[in-house]
Amino acid sequence: MTVPIEFKEPGEGQGQVARASLPGQRGPESLQFILRGEELTISGFERQLPEFSSAGDRGKLVRAGLSDPGTALDEDGWHAVARAVVHPEGVAAQLRTQTGLASALIEEHVEGATLRSIHARAWLTELFPGLQPRTGQEALPVADPVVRGAQSADGGPLATVSYVYRDLQHLRAHLQQTIAFTRRANPNPYDQSILARRITRAVIAHPCRLEFADGTEPIHVLVVRDGITRITSAWALLAGDDATPDEIARVAADSLLAEKPTRRGAAERSLSQRRSLGRQEELDQLRSDFLRGLGEPPSDRAVRIGQTLVVPAQIAVGLQAYPGGALPTDELFDDAMRSILASVHVEFKGWDAAAQNVEVGSRALRRVVLARSVQSEMGTVNLADIVDLAVGRTAPDALPEVFEDRAIPPTPLWRAVYLVHALTRQALYREVKRHAMDIKGTRAMKFLGYAELLGPIVDLPWRGAKKAVLQQARNAWANGGVLTPEVRGPWDPVPAQHFVDLVPAALAGDLDARMTIAVGGGTALITDKLLTRNVGSAVGRTVPFRADVHTVIADLSRPGNEAGLWLLAHAADRFEAGRQAKNSLTDAQLGRVTDLTPYYTHVAVDVSAPDGVARDASGAEIALDQYHVVAMSDVDRAVKAEQDRQETEGAGTELSPGERAAAERAGLLQALQRANDRLDNLLALTQGTTLEAFGSAAEWDPLYKLSLKIQNAIYSGGITLPGTDVFVGEEPGGDEDE
Repeated sequence: MTVPIEFKEPGEGQGQVARASLPGQRGPESLQFILRGEELTISGFERQLPEFSSAGDRGKLVRAGLSDPGTALDEDGWHAVARAVVHPEGVAAQLRTQTGLASALIEEHVEGATLRSIHARAWLTELFPGLQPRTGQEALPVADPVVRGAQSADGGPLATVSYVYRDLQHLRAHLQQTIAFTRRANPNPYDQSILARRITRAVIAHPCRLEFADGTEPIHVLVVRDGITRITSAWALLAGDDATPDEIARVAADSLLAEKPTRRGAAERSLSQRRSLGRQEELDQLRSDFLRGLGEPPSDRAVRIGQTLVVPAQIAVGLQAYPGGALPTDELFDDAMRSILASVHVEFKGWDAAAQNVEVGSRALRRVVLARSVQSEMGTVNLADIVDLAVGRTAPDALPEVFEDRAIPPTPLWRAVYLVHALTRQALYREVKRHAMDIKGTRAMKFLGYAELLGPIVDLPWRGAKKAVLQQARNAWANGGVLTPEVRGPWDPVPAQHFVDLVPAALAGDLDARMTIAVGGGTALITDKLLTRNVGSAVGRTVPFRADVHTVIADLSRPGNEAGLWLLAHAADRFEAGRQAKNSLTDAQLGRVTDLTPYYTHVAVDVSAPDGVARDASGAEIALDQYHVVAMSDVDRAVKAEQDRQETEGAGTELSPGERAAAERAGLLQALQRANDRLDNLLALTQGTTLEAFGSAAEWDPLYKLSLKIQNAIYSGGITLPGTDVFVGEEPGGDEDE
């Protein structure tokens, strides 16, 4: 049947509401609502909210949970669950009436354990945003808390973790950062969907103990591991249409971190109890706002509260470990939870590739550390310290301590050099790859896939400053990054204050110096969008020929490529982690820039210059571009590609004799320049040795005759300089008859 829609005057507030219901019926209603100028239909609006549970009902759930053999929570964990769920007595009844072990619980099998959960409705005001890869792959100003597992008194695993913050201010700042970033990172939030139909898909949550390094009492809460975007959208609806991400975060944090002081003369309550009572007062206020707004039609505020306040949740409450697992007991639960999240977001509703790589890479590294099978091959360097550096728990400042060498510059780029080296040593490379394949459920991973895992690890220190070019850089890592065959082979980094200081040793045959330049310079070029993945559409416009990223770096750093090594070394020395390179801007972007002060510049190279930097006629440095980078990796191939392109473009077009002559002159000049480069390389190779640069007389003779022929031809074809009577091609002076 058709439901009659009765439009009425808009209610007070930001949205406009009109009532639609079946005549004479006071059940769920349909409403027309205006959200940010767009009309939508709200289905199933109910004019009542559940009451907050009683202490007695919550106690029943705590006792039922503690006595259930299929669960694994301590008393504090069960109290957090009981406060969060809307109907604790219903959950308690399910646990009490089960006929077999864990029969009322949802079971999910992951590597090394079975995870058990309950399904219930929870209050929005009890759900704290937890840690997740989407924020973990970003360089955000507020550091994540340290995560610690938990185990029972008898040594068994518990379905909970601890987040260790510095202090309460760190907790608030991190909470607000998570919500604000989530809001900004999702251009299409769920606001309309939630307002129209509420949150329909359950969030995934578990109990968590919030601890503080400054000695503050712990707080026991429920944290959401999947569904943070949904609860952020719910808070956005409560904050109002005009609220910014930071304002939404503040509204949510004020409610989640509310505290009710103990009355004078009353028994002192713990901080966790005071905070839970504070959240209950926030919930009571929202319920009061809802009831006050139940007019005809209901107010904007009442509709928003009614559609957001209750959230379906799948709450982890149990964990059964399998015998013979590789992980220690206190790490089983967090790994199991991350496995569940990865199965959701990697296999079904994908995180972006970087978030997946952060998740897979960090878990694989952790498993390698726990297995202890590689530590013996790492020398005195502690593998756990390397992993802490890789995942961001340790800053680049600690680089000299981690690798036990005070000569290492503690910079983000040198962090990249040492991490790439460490993570490509055969033993570690093999084990990380094996665990990554297990986590992803794949049977093969080529070095390209491994390089893609390294991308978000390497770019951690400069993600925020170079966000505009981050995706192109990660695409380049997926195209092989700096993992050339030689980089994956045996070598050791050579610390230096300037990468250009390593060029002479590299040219003299020092593999370690050459690979250090390759990784440092290659990372700089990739990061600043001067070396991008192999794309055919760029040929002829951006690059001279197609080549994978790792191939270009291999050719730039090959023995004898003096120009390539200088290019890599200068790129590494010019690199700045806190600023964007001017070279990474497109022509259109550069045209809109009015102040170039915030940018730095990578330079082209000229091996004949004392410092190796190319300059124009006025002495100004020539900026490096993608074309020059790829061309310097293989000059002969670049020239051939350019000639082929010109011939292809000129096919079918009749050129004038003058145009053909100009093309030939340009080609001749390029050929002579290449010949001069070869001559310089030949002389450099034989300098200081007993080798003859030009070989035997038989080898020297054709070189001499051809060069003399070219010289005479160019000399004889000389021209008169414009505006003078000087003829280039003969010595200036008088007539021959004089």
